[in-house]
Amino acid sequence: MSETLKLSPEEAKKWLEKETESVFVPVHAKAKKLLKEMEKTLEKVEDACNMLLESSRREIERRNMKVYKRARGLNKLARLFLERFRRIKVPKGISYNELLNFIQDSQEVFLITETDIKNWFPRISPFFIFDRRKFLAEFEKAKEKLGELQSFLAKKYVKIKTLEETFFLIETLQKLKKELSDMEIRKKQITDEKAAIENRINEIQQKITRLEAHETLTSLNTINMEIEKLRLEAKHVFRHLRKPFMKLQSFALRQGGLTPEELKKLDQYMENPFEALATEEKGFPILRQILQKLATAMAKSELKLKQDKKRKAEQAIHSILDKNLLDDLQQKCKKAITLKKQLSTSPETRDIRRNIAELQEKLEKLKHENRRILSERAKIEAKNEEMLKRIRDAKYKIEKNVFELVGRKILIE
Repeated sequence: MSETLKLSPEEAKKWLEKETESVFVPVHAKAKKLLKEMEKTLEKVEDACNMLLESSRREIERRNMKVYKRARGLNKLARLFLERFRRIKVPKGISYNELLNFIQDSQEVFLITETDIKNWFPRISPFFIFDRRKFLAEFEKAKEKLGELQSFLAKKYVKIKTLEETFFLIETLQKLKKELSDMEIRKKQITDEKAAIENRINEIQQKITRLEAHETLTSLNTINMEIEKLRLEAKHVFRHLRKPFMKLQSFALRQGGLTPEELKKLDQYMENPFEALATEEKGFPILRQILQKLATAMAKSELKLKQDKKRKAEQAIHSILDKNLLDDLQQKCKKAITLKKQLSTSPETRDIRRNIAELQEKLEKLKHENRRILSERAKIEAKNEEMLKRIRDAKYKIEKNVFELVGRKILIE
């Protein structure tokens, strides 16, 4: 048993051409000859159509009423024939599929034309008899030549159809391998680009981390945490006054009793007691006025409060007004707000924040580019798998066809 030949696609093409030359070349040459003859025959049919056109045109111009209508009919028919035959395109290359398509297209034109001849030529008779005979002679020759080509395709050319398909598969395989090689190059480029982007991302993240660890920002973060603690403490102190404040606000909006300034500050104490305390003057005079009016309203039972809530509110008012409960807290709030403002508005803080913002913008662009590259890599990997399958299928088909054609086992590398 002969040894399996290991060949590249290029080597396989040359080897197969040599092995099948005695079969392929004569058939291919015959097909080319028949196609050339068919082309010449079609040209003669077109010449015959032009002859019918010219003859009918001359009769139309003579205005002989005996012939006029038939001349117009023939002119129209000849023009239609000419358009049909001009639509038949003789293939430039020689292959089974191209020949088959050419024959099928031509047969369709010949069939329709033959029907028109049977229907219309008798109506034109007995005029233009010599012109019609000449056209029919060329038409019949073309039909015979087409039949000869069809017979050749079915009996002779079909034998090299598999060989032709195999050559096409080899060419396809060469293209696929070239595409696969190009994709591998692009995958390497993507890997390098991704590594460079990730290194740049790490560098920027480290810069941002260093800037965020700057003493100024660290101090600002510390004061922000302190403010958050004070915010919770202020909220806790006013926890028993929130409901009474809401009742007092509602009462004042209906019947008065609070100045616009007091109403505005009351709303602030309900929503953000820390902010309200920090922005009040020392000793919180507006709050004192509000609490005094609240105590009066509760004493007169002008506010509908449950006994327990009323008692707790009275205790809170007493602690604030008489025991200076908020003095130390207000001082801390004011100090924290002032320090935060100083740190936040310092030139150094502005520069650091601007630098961080610029770095973060660059970071987002790099991350976007990284996502794009990852997406492209995923698409290439998916296409790569598809390409490998197509290559495997093409190799298998080529190897199978070659064994059937020449009885020799080959392995496409």
